[in-house]
Amino acid sequence: MKAAVLHEVGHPLTVEEVQIDNPRSREVLVRTAAVGVCHSDLHYIEGLYTVPKPVILGHESAGVVEKVGSEVRYVSPGDHVITCLSVFCGHCEFCTTGKPFSCENPETGRDPGQPPRITQNGREMHQFYSLSSFAEQMLIHEHALVKIRQDMPLDRAAVIGCAVTTGFGAVIHTADIQVGSTVAVIGCGGVGLSAINGAAIAGAGRIIAVDVKASKLELARHFGATDVINAVESDPVRTVRDLTNGGVEYAFEALGLKQTSEQAFRMLRTSGVATIIGMVPEGQTIEVDAADLLNDKRLQGSNMGSNHFRVDMPRFVDFYLDGKLKLDDMISRRIDLAQINEAFTEMKRGEVARSVITFDA
Repeated sequence: MKAAVLHEVGHPLTVEEVQIDNPRSREVLVRTAAVGVCHSDLHYIEGLYTVPKPVILGHESAGVVEKVGSEVRYVSPGDHVITCLSVFCGHCEFCTTGKPFSCENPETGRDPGQPPRITQNGREMHQFYSLSSFAEQMLIHEHALVKIRQDMPLDRAAVIGCAVTTGFGAVIHTADIQVGSTVAVIGCGGVGLSAINGAAIAGAGRIIAVDVKASKLELARHFGATDVINAVESDPVRTVRDLTNGGVEYAFEALGLKQTSEQAFRMLRTSGVATIIGMVPEGQTIEVDAADLLNDKRLQGSNMGSNHFRVDMPRFVDFYLDGKLKLDDMISRRIDLAQINEAFTEMKRGEVARSVITFDA
């Protein structure tokens, strides 16, 4: 099969032929239909986060089941599925206390003595977050996917696999916003737009979108923002505090930057909560004024939207098909696998909300 391979940090991905194994006991072989190009993948390409190499990146995907292992009962060949990097074992402390998104049990991968799932001429090809979606096929544990209804378009289903689950989930699960509350979202890419859309569906009273691109701010209005702030034209913290008479109850940072994470915290009113959704580079610290902690302000992270993806994703599919979740407008471009480096270049320029790679059926 063809896959986009990362060999060295800072180098373009190269589309190459690799070999994929047959599914073992609890594994599922999926024919990839679509995969979103996510900023998290770019962090690994640029070396801001580390991963063994050579590796096939990609994690925001949907496809069709081709084969299943002997012990798989959840899906069958022909089923349509969305993948999720929150692979869960089902019986560890995190899984049994309602936090499967934090599962760290390695048993969802292959044992050291077993052959790797993906190889190239006999050499192991490392699997990214147990998925490696920038490829024509994926071989994954059955707990890395969810079955969905077949009338859901798979290119739109793919972005549910990360952007929607991360952004929407941070709003309804991690922060658990209240109806009528004030919300600010910094960054209007795929994750930020999902947070805005999720806040609107959850009943937020005022949703303020912050970005540096006018086109993205216009898109944010379509997704549910009641106010927009261009951070190039005005100080976003002061403007948010002025608009809300002292600050918002909930702020979300969807860019993964130190500066904007600190801004999200400074936008809060007393007893407000700032949730950092974006991946701030490893080794960086976020600084807050200690006096703000005495005002009951909180800064928290969010692991993949604190999701319960086997429950959440089918609901998101229903939201889309009912016209509530605006996935059509989130996808800026549909491209071939050969255009993947071009998509990352556009991402760095801030020109797109989401590019989606589609594969021939």
